[in-house]
Amino acid sequence: MKRSRINAIIHDADAFIRSHGFVLPPFAYWSPDEMRARRAEIDGIVDARLGWDITDYGAGQFDTMGLFLFTTRNGRLSDLQAGGGMAYAEKIMISRKDQISPMHRHIVKAEDIINRGGATLAIEMFESDADGHIDQKKSVIVYSDGIRREFQPGGTIHLAPGESVTLMAGNWHKFWGEGGDVLIGEVSTVNDDHTDNIFEQPIGRFAEIEEDEPPRHLLVSDYGRWL
Repeated sequence: MKRSRINAIIHDADAFIRSHGFVLPPFAYWSPDEMRARRAEIDGIVDARLGWDITDYGAGQFDTMGLFLFTTRNGRLSDLQAGGGMAYAEKIMISRKDQISPMHRHIVKAEDIINRGGATLAIEMFESDADGHIDQKKSVIVYSDGIRREFQPGGTIHLAPGESVTLMAGNWHKFWGEGGDVLIGEVSTVNDDHTDNIFEQPIGRFAEIEEDEPPRHLLVSDYGRWL
């Protein structure tokens, strides 16, 4: 993806988020220079990989397969393993109309996916078989706002604004905005986007960036190179 496109997506995403009454934390608006100047005090941001995250999954087709994310908080795997402490994470995301976030599952993470506003959020779901692959025969059981729901393999749950679904580790899922753009909340156990995303197809989690202009704000995938 070109940096200029990423900068434009950040600008438009911030406006969409604010239009639904959600405001990002102050560090979201720091420039790369300000983040460098404050590097000694922002280990909690850098180590937890809080911040902007825009991906086309390495396919170069963001409009049809991509996702905007901003991680607002993220705990520690050691706390999750110990069963106490900061064992949670939170993201705000935008799925554009008919923009696919491709089929994937998590090894560890359990998550609530919440429609925070906009159009309908559609999520196609499968269970895992004993080897972790998609099970084409097993029905999918999830809880939507505390209510037990059962779907045939490959069934789609449709979430209106305010509705949510709980997905456990091993639940295969892909999602998109149906009828328009959707603001999505994610509340989960600790998030690790480097090791805990298993995709059905051999794709990448992060975009490859062409630096055609300076970054408006750094992405979490920029931290290792820029800070």
